[in-house]
Amino acid sequence: RRLIAAFERIFGATIFFGTHEDRPATRVVRKGRFNFLREAKLWYSRDIETAVIGEEPQNEIVLSDEFFDEINAHRIPTDLEVVKLLISSPAALDLFMWLSYRSFTAKGEERIPLFGPGALTAQLGSVEYARPRKFRERLEHWLDSIRQLWPECRASIAPDGSALIIRNARAIVTGESRAAS
Repeated sequence: RRLIAAFERIFGATIFFGTHEDRPATRVVRKGRFNFLREAKLWYSRDIETAVIGEEPQNEIVLSDEFFDEINAHRIPTDLEVVKLLISSPAALDLFMWLSYRSFTAKGEERIPLFGPGALTAQLGSVEYARPRKFRERLEHWLDSIRQLWPECRASIAPDGSALIIRNARAIVTGESRAAS
């Protein structure tokens, strides 16, 4: 049931994004929104007896044109083998994908606050961690899982526990570095 509910939420989700540019005399703001998926056909029961005769029970998900164009226009180098290995840990996978993007685009050392508006908890949707200490524990656990698979990951929790510190890095893990970890 949780899996069904998760797919329903994703299907109905709308992504909002925006950019701003400060010019000498004005500020230009650009905003957009789109859905992730255009259509989905999901089989929740693999019982062949309940399947429609002549129809193979195979899931089909079609991305919206806008989402497909956006992810193709702004590709993020990441390691699909790491994604496959983290698939059973949604929170660690979410953090890995977020770190892949933020580490790739980082210009130097960046500090992302853990709590508050626009903070890491808000970006990851981890509002269920109301206790800061508990969230930091979970974050350290997720980072440990990620570092096992991506040794070059340069993210760490600030010594005072207020922020995640990231530095420029690419989340493409070579076979040699994965084998060494």
